[in-house]
Amino acid sequence: MKWGLFGGTFDPVHFGHLRAAQELITLLHLDRVVFIPAANPPHKTQRAITPFEHRLQMVKLAIAGNDSFSVSDVEFSRQGKSYSVDTVRYFLDAHDQSLELYFITGQDAFDAITTWREWETLLGLCHFAVMTRPGYANGGLEKILPRELAAKYVYTEGRDGFVHPGGRGVFFRKTTFLDISASDIREGVQQSQSIQYLTPEDVIRYIASNGLYGSVKREA
Repeated sequence: MKWGLFGGTFDPVHFGHLRAAQELITLLHLDRVVFIPAANPPHKTQRAITPFEHRLQMVKLAIAGNDSFSVSDVEFSRQGKSYSVDTVRYFLDAHDQSLELYFITGQDAFDAITTWREWETLLGLCHFAVMTRPGYANGGLEKILPRELAAKYVYTEGRDGFVHPGGRGVFFRKTTFLDISASDIREGVQQSQSIQYLTPEDVIRYIASNGLYGSVKREA
């Protein structure tokens, strides 16, 4: 089995997340993508984050009907910051050893991977599926990882990725770029602008029903 782990605040989840996840299933031959809302993300401390229960419910609504998508609340049940290495360890410990994990992340985040907690350990635990920006030119890993470590990764044409002798790889993949951001959705709601076609209708209704992002709460 090959699963993609797609973490994020998902505040709210939107079509950019959903379309990228769907395409990665095809591009990497994944059996499933697991959406993992962060409970206490270490890199996002500049603003108050919507309570976890709301973000989890919005993901559930967004992925309903897609058997290749699922959602996990693992980071809510764990104390402290939501570190990726702990989440990957959880999935490896909780499932059969044959499970192959691909950690899904954006290019900007992967460029800063050496600032992540236990990043070298994380690279050895799972593959990385890196969603590239428009205009990306494959320049290898030399500008991202320390030189000695980057040199150990060998580009494998058959897999179109950089593979470490330990078996884990980094796979840069182009997905359809939808210029949608959660912050723009939140701002649009605050300014009473339409967010139709940015996120699923069920999510829009949930935002309104619960008065999220400054919207006027609708009575059920």
